[in-house]
Amino acid sequence: MFRHRLVTLSALLAVPASAIGLTPVTADDPGVRQISPEMVSTMQSSEDGSGDPADPEIAFGQSGTGSDGSSAAPSVEGANRSRSQDQGGAGRGGGGGEDKGGHNATQLTVLTSFEGMNHRQQRLTNRGNQFSIEPPDQGLCIGSGFVVEVINSVIRVFDTSGNPLTGVGDLNTFLGYPAAIRRAPPVSFGPVVTDPSCYFDQDTQRWFLDALTLEVFPTTGNFQGPNHLDLAISQTADPRGAWTVYRLPVQDDGTAGTPNHGCSTGPARQAPLNPNACLGDYPHLGADANGLYVTTNQYSFFGMEFHGAQVYAFSKRALASGGSVTVTQIDTAGLDNGNSGFTIWPATAPGGANETAANGTEYFMSSNAADEAHGDGTATGPRESRQLLIWALTNTASLDSATPSVQLSHTVLKVGEYALPPASDQKAGDVPLAACLTDTACATFLNRQPDPFAPETEASIDSNDTRMQPVTFANGELWGALDTALRVRGTVKAGIEWFIVRPSVDGGSVQAAMTRLGYLGLANNNLTYPAVGVTQSGHGVVAFTVTGADYYPSAGFAAIDDRGVGTVQIAAAGAGPVDGLSDYKYYGNPPGTTRPRWGDYGAAVADGNTVWIASEYIGQTCDLATYEGTPTSPFGSCNGTRSSLANWDTRITQVQVDTDSR
Repeated sequence: MFRHRLVTLSALLAVPASAIGLTPVTADDPGVRQISPEMVSTMQSSEDGSGDPADPEIAFGQSGTGSDGSSAAPSVEGANRSRSQDQGGAGRGGGGGEDKGGHNATQLTVLTSFEGMNHRQQRLTNRGNQFSIEPPDQGLCIGSGFVVEVINSVIRVFDTSGNPLTGVGDLNTFLGYPAAIRRAPPVSFGPVVTDPSCYFDQDTQRWFLDALTLEVFPTTGNFQGPNHLDLAISQTADPRGAWTVYRLPVQDDGTAGTPNHGCSTGPARQAPLNPNACLGDYPHLGADANGLYVTTNQYSFFGMEFHGAQVYAFSKRALASGGSVTVTQIDTAGLDNGNSGFTIWPATAPGGANETAANGTEYFMSSNAADEAHGDGTATGPRESRQLLIWALTNTASLDSATPSVQLSHTVLKVGEYALPPASDQKAGDVPLAACLTDTACATFLNRQPDPFAPETEASIDSNDTRMQPVTFANGELWGALDTALRVRGTVKAGIEWFIVRPSVDGGSVQAAMTRLGYLGLANNNLTYPAVGVTQSGHGVVAFTVTGADYYPSAGFAAIDDRGVGTVQIAAAGAGPVDGLSDYKYYGNPPGTTRPRWGDYGAAVADGNTVWIASEYIGQTCDLATYEGTPTSPFGSCNGTRSSLANWDTRITQVQVDTDSR
């Protein structure tokens, strides 16, 4: 473990908030419906595939090139969208914060740190009937002596010492679908399962998992339009047992019981079944004493526009019982002075320390610099802001009744400026996939054709946009962070702005005051994809990726409490550069372009006086000669540490929070 002096600005503010009106939803609202269990499942693992390059390696509708060099799909299709990145580049003003140094919180001690799942495991599980996927999308949940990791598109259970208790299971099988691709003739395709996350609930002693599932045509893999949130709930406190699976349609085109949000259509590889489908992108879980909450970013599936964040509220006791469940949906389109909510991240509370005011309250945080938070998201937005949105869903105890009646309100706080961060540079090293694509013979062996865009070179890393990242409600306060451009010692890098807010509700409306905020950066390097986890007593950890002139992509963290943030510490140092398919022009969508992928989010979860964190990092490296194969190492495997198309890893770490040092 390494420690470095951090660069941070911390401020104690009491900024007046502007309150926004209430949005009530009652049982007779069209946003209220019922869902029933679809199936009971258990985690299953199978033998791995060979690891040999296959065709196709990339799911249609995600970034990638077919074997004929043609674009896999129109660039608007698929999940994991960001208009601020897709529409090109930097913020208008090149703004963001300035890191002025100093640190306020304590150093932390690592208790446990071990390898989570990696890309090779993701690609080879289920006998290799998987696609190569970037990025992992980090899910992590802790409880009853177990650690559950869920990422794109696999799941595994560990004990708290890091020993695997299950094999690596694919999410398609776990959720009751055919494999992502059946590679044996005749080739067929299963649904795309993406954006997973999970949560262990202390009150019900149950595990909750969610993912977005996109339906495809089985013979082509092209998108049909229908998409749904899949919720899996364990039947006991042991995640290795049975789980009840629910499916909630979210295409919101008036089919399958959904409201009609008027999403536009557009070009597609194949005529879709639901051409006006919306897409429930980027789902995330939160909970209070009464409900489980999932929020999504709703885009047009085949068109270009953003509609607005959606909030779905469920009785968590009804879900835990395994029976039919009433779902309450709230559409945030136009709620922020005519603009829509974007990435409204729901809070979780450590140890069940939930907000009881207003007959039960769930809090959320969001930001509004992104293109999506302005109009319909099709125009370039400001990409910088000084506003933080605090949301509250009140009367959540009514979710247990036959007639739920909840209200959503929000308020706006003034914060330090945040802006779209620049791409993150990384320390130079071996990038054998890039070298292979640049070499005609190697590229032809890998892809059955040379790379017309060679030479390929080491890439910069995606630094996210300015959307909110994981949110915690602890010690009566909301804790969260986001990515931003940050001036550190005169140079603009990717950094973090963090917030500690004290919310309250009065008459069903939310109010909020800023306890503390600040920036976190590291000179000559970048900090990205923050995740804040905090204990009940208000001591926490912010996890992130560290990369730059001094580091290959590494798993980093720092202490956070009401005095500010601590020094940057390294849980696991990166072993080499990222070297994945999304970094290179050959696999671009359209070909000749790149959109490097990283994240799309990390995780941080309190457990007693410790916080568990998980981040993407690079845990391996090799040169081109090893990549091309040796007598003991097949092509592309680098001695079993990666696949031919990607080399990401995840790292899971337990950090002791020192509650006594003040």
